[in-house]
Amino acid sequence: MSREHVSHADIVRFADERVNLPRDKANIYRAQARGLREKLEGYLSEHPDFTLRKMMLSGSLAKGTALRSLNDIDVACYVSGAEAPSDVAKLLDYIAARLRKAFPNFSPEQVQPQTYSVTVSFRGTGLDVDVVPILYDGDPLWYGNLVSQDDGSFLRTSIPLHLDFAAKRRRCQEKHFAQVVRLAKFWAGRMKQERDGFRFKSFMIEMILAKLCDDGLPFDDYPEALQHFFTYLATSDLREHIAFSDYYHLSAVPTSSDRVRITDPVNAQNNVARLYTPANADAIVDAAIDAGDAIDAALAAPNKNLTVGYWQKVFGPSFQV
Repeated sequence: MSREHVSHADIVRFADERVNLPRDKANIYRAQARGLREKLEGYLSEHPDFTLRKMMLSGSLAKGTALRSLNDIDVACYVSGAEAPSDVAKLLDYIAARLRKAFPNFSPEQVQPQTYSVTVSFRGTGLDVDVVPILYDGDPLWYGNLVSQDDGSFLRTSIPLHLDFAAKRRRCQEKHFAQVVRLAKFWAGRMKQERDGFRFKSFMIEMILAKLCDDGLPFDDYPEALQHFFTYLATSDLREHIAFSDYYHLSAVPTSSDRVRITDPVNAQNNVARLYTPANADAIVDAAIDAGDAIDAALAAPNKNLTVGYWQKVFGPSFQV
């Protein structure tokens, strides 16, 4: 692959300037989430009958894959007790009421139930924390029933195991795994803006790249790593079942006729792509083919202007060298 006009270092520079959440902002956001958690834990120590048991940072900020465009963070809130409602809307009202008690200095509008979570708004930074409830029954691995952001159903999950799964892949390819995830998410975000109806959620991207990581593909050359990602989408046609044996035997995964099958690494019963139609899958594959063709053309282009132009088909006009 030619690197004469746009190199791996140029992609690194672009990621630092346009893609990645700056470290100072990430530290501020983590500190806010940590302060929220610590204040709740202090309240719990004084109110042992309180049903909010644990709060944990989750999502992209916790996994090190957050983009510069991040404007809210996810915090999992473990709730136990027979009085906790099983109805989603009632559960969210229940969570909001108890968060307001735990944080009496917050005004009522700073703690608001949403469709599937409770949003806590910080006035200083304008950052929103989405508190996602998990009904917890004391499992030592912190399994519980999460309110799914896809459709509001309850979904068995463990946030610590999800974070452990991501951390294993980061350790396998230090720095590079998380960076390639961020670059692929940035590309998918552009596709959502440019192509009507395009959908490709971040968790699916992470699982596909985790599969490529487990297959031994190197991620330390970003143009090549992205080409691996797009080539996999194109050649598999999103018909290959993706599953992981970190926390269960693969024999526990049920058969399915779903076009896209990406099994949750901590729940063998959950196809995280179950709501994706054949049309959704075809749109992802078509976009990946276009992106892969653009990278091929960029690596063969005879001059800098053409090379940058092809990379802009992947990353948009903000890509400059």
